[in-house]
Amino acid sequence: MGGGEIAFVNEAFDTNWVAPLGPNVTGFEGDLEGYLGNDMNVAVLSSGTAAIHLGLKLLGVGQGDEVLCQSFTFAASANPITYLGASPIFIDSEATTWNISPELLEKAINQRLSEGKKPKAIITVHLYGMPYKVKEIHAIARHYDIPVLEDSAEALGSTFNNRPCGTFGDIAILSFNGNKIITTSGGGALVSPRKEIRDKAIFLATQARDNAPHYQHSEIGHNYRMSNVLAGIGRGQMQVLDERIHARRRNYDYYVKSLQSIDGISFLAEPEGMFSNRWLSCILTPSFTIREKIRLALDEENIESRPLWKPMHMQPVFQKGMHFTNGTSEDLFNRGLCLPSGSNLLQEDLERIVEIIKTVLL
Repeated sequence: MGGGEIAFVNEAFDTNWVAPLGPNVTGFEGDLEGYLGNDMNVAVLSSGTAAIHLGLKLLGVGQGDEVLCQSFTFAASANPITYLGASPIFIDSEATTWNISPELLEKAINQRLSEGKKPKAIITVHLYGMPYKVKEIHAIARHYDIPVLEDSAEALGSTFNNRPCGTFGDIAILSFNGNKIITTSGGGALVSPRKEIRDKAIFLATQARDNAPHYQHSEIGHNYRMSNVLAGIGRGQMQVLDERIHARRRNYDYYVKSLQSIDGISFLAEPEGMFSNRWLSCILTPSFTIREKIRLALDEENIESRPLWKPMHMQPVFQKGMHFTNGTSEDLFNRGLCLPSGSNLLQEDLERIVEIIKTVLL
């Protein structure tokens, strides 16, 4: 917490605004719209997963449809596809950004078109805060007239060519889960350049109640709106977002400075035009065996680290699904490790982590 959150939370209690509407909800949405710019329209919701679910619904995804989705990501990027009775088709990564491969994406689209099945949407992810290849991916999407849902859950504060992540898709989503760069404890947002999309998202997120004096519903809705209390936390967090980005990038820079000279250790560098918030600092090790030695050595000292995301096409729940892969994400999963990356890490914490890693590698 940055310290300013309590004033907004107290205001919610003092004014008795604790429901999923109120001044903090409106204010948090305005704060996010101001930060993202580009005339974006924001609806704050109960989670990033809820935002993906509503986003897909607003893009017309339904029973029997197919949605192309980055495989190297957290399950919340893919699970909402199944909520709607649609099927995910997983696309592997390219090595430069670790995000969805333009070549495999186009291959998958053409293969599905050859079978008479046009994908209904594409879910792209800015993994670990690193922007995906925006120019290439959106050129493909436009060419085949397939909308893009931009998963920016990990990328608030990241940019591509100085434009904020979360402003490129037909619909984008953000997450404010407890582990994100700013948090509302639980929460998310749906972002769109079209006001009517944002307004329809709010309608669906508040049980799709029709404009009538009684409770009347012509559509199926959801209980997905963010509360005024949690939105107050978000307003306070927005005040320290730039500090959080600086702290995360400081962590990454220290790890690079301290470990890059060690043979076999590599990092995810920023390609030209890309700025990452460095939500998580990750390393690639020479092998699965070395990765596990580092992870277990840290664990022995009560320091949590974690393998990179296990690709969705390798998950038991999706093992029978269609996928277009090249081995990149499987290799990253086997050799990659997320290091401690919290915004509140002290210099002595970073030094301790690095020394433990060096005892394994040197």
